[in-house]
Amino acid sequence: MNLLQNIHAVDVLTFSWCMARKHRAVLTRLGRAISFSADGPLYAVAALLLWLTGYKVLVLVMVLGFLLERIVYLVLKKGFKRNRPADALDNFSSFIIPSDQFSFPSGHTSGAFFMAYCLSEWFPSMNVILYFWAANVGLSRIFLGVHFPTDTVIGALLGTICAAIAIGILV
Repeated sequence: MNLLQNIHAVDVLTFSWCMARKHRAVLTRLGRAISFSADGPLYAVAALLLWLTGYKVLVLVMVLGFLLERIVYLVLKKGFKRNRPADALDNFSSFIIPSDQFSFPSGHTSGAFFMAYCLSEWFPSMNVILYFWAANVGLSRIFLGVHFPTDTVIGALLGTICAAIAIGILV
């Protein structure tokens, strides 16, 4: 077996463990709300509010960083073409309909960690809350059945790296 097959095998085991949790129904309901909080349009609203309250540099960081993140995200999605759990596993259906076909990386998780990193730089007292939210976005994508665990791990890394780059360039 090659490295990717080994990673996928561990991913499937971890995903199956998550799906077998006793309180999965509750986690799925919570996951819908948490996942919704990381939808793209809400970031635009946040940027507008930040702009209007004087955080113009932060908004510029967010715009540059999200452009970079979306480009890398799309290259990875189209390059790896990893099937989502519902397409990769027999007798499994996800709890929501994903917005695109492929699983790797998780865009919701990437966006959440991007926002957590950026906002933590300007509002360090909110650090724990922001990263707790971002981690739960990643978990929600797994419990909703649309991502494998490594999709969310790489999404978190992608968002964090893009935020660090954008801040490094503009601040």
